[in-house]
Amino acid sequence: MPKNSKLAPKIKVKGLSVTDPRIAMRALVGILLLANMVVALIAFKPFGGSADDLRKQQAQMSSQLRQFQAHLDASKAHVAKIGLARTEGDEFLAKYIMPARTMPGTMLAELTKAGADAGVRILPEQFTSDDVEGSDTLKMVSITAPFEGSYAGLAKLVDKLEKSPVFLIIDSMNLHAPQQQNAQMAAAAAQNLNVQLKLITFVRDDPGATP
Repeated sequence: MPKNSKLAPKIKVKGLSVTDPRIAMRALVGILLLANMVVALIAFKPFGGSADDLRKQQAQMSSQLRQFQAHLDASKAHVAKIGLARTEGDEFLAKYIMPARTMPGTMLAELTKAGADAGVRILPEQFTSDDVEGSDTLKMVSITAPFEGSYAGLAKLVDKLEKSPVFLIIDSMNLHAPQQQNAQMAAAAAQNLNVQLKLITFVRDDPGATP
């Protein structure tokens, strides 16, 4: 029987007709994949987005960069202050805090000189040392130093010690006159008083010193 000439001829692709259901399904899947790709491009903006989006990102990154720079500058200033404090602390220790091995001789010489300048006599002194909490190199030394002389001389002694180049602190002072047996000796005692000073200083270990 002859074919109807009014019917459109079938187009074959690799031996299959476009009316084949398999071809139609593949075309539909392709369209769906293309739609998903378009949606992904819109959502994730892999090419940088619009000009407004780029300007916003640039402004945000500039703000973060300024914050990081400010934090860096503050850190540098903090480190500089720490370095300055450490340097000044080391200079103070070297200038005012005596090495432990030389402290007794230095303090005895300073007390003897102050007493001689004030016109009073130094009596035997005592030294006791204690650890300084939080430090492995410093110790606090308490010095009990008795002196004998007139009231004016003892007052001058205190002034000399307060102005001493050696770092020391007058912690306490006890003043009394010796016990006398009669009025004549009591009158002499008014010119001869005893004062006991408690002085405090600090010493540092000197690891390089030869024992």
